[in-house]
Amino acid sequence: MKAEEQAVLTANDAFYTAFSNHDLAGMEQLWSKQHDIAVIHPGWPPLLGRRPVISSWKQILAGGLSSPVSCTNAKVNVLGNVALVICTELLSEAELITTNGFVLEAGDWKMIHHQAGPLPLSNSVAEGDTLH
Repeated sequence: MKAEEQAVLTANDAFYTAFSNHDLAGMEQLWSKQHDIAVIHPGWPPLLGRRPVISSWKQILAGGLSSPVSCTNAKVNVLGNVALVICTELLSEAELITTNGFVLEAGDWKMIHHQAGPLPLSNSVAEGDTLH
């Protein structure tokens, strides 16, 4: 695996660590401050811009709306200064398919997009699948 792909996966892992630990400060730090950001939580309308995105995480992390979550079968595609990670999120009550978008910002990979939605078990990301 290339170093840049590993760096993106490390940033992706940091997202899930902050999510599982209800770490709002850590979550805020992961998101880009220089680029437009967006999030689409399951069952929510799209949220665009830093204020609505961070506000949604405040609600989720502080309000106890999230259970421990882990990412499996992460597949990364680095496209210059932008990267996409597709993975399966495992929560105690659901299995979701997720796309996380990152941008290289001052040498660090920062989130610009997160979208999660229901995943039928028969459509889970296969280990050999690629984004190409």
